[in-house]
Amino acid sequence: MSALTPLLRGLTAPGRRLLVPRAQIYSKPPREQLGPLDNAIGLISCFLCFFVPSGWVLSHLENYKKRE
Repeated sequence: MSALTPLLRGLTAPGRRLLVPRAQIYSKPPREQLGPLDNAIGLISCFLCFFVPSGWVLSHLENYKKRE
């Protein structure tokens, strides 16, 4: 018998379930509220991160199609 036999027997036993511990997640209200300036900065940064690179690719699409 190898050292893995008891482990494998425990995993393959019929009717047994492996108990997975649940994460303990607690939420609290924020310490300070976000103002309109903070929201605007967040939205603008998301806009820049997603749309500027895709706009660059779309505007240079003809250059990418050419074989060199």
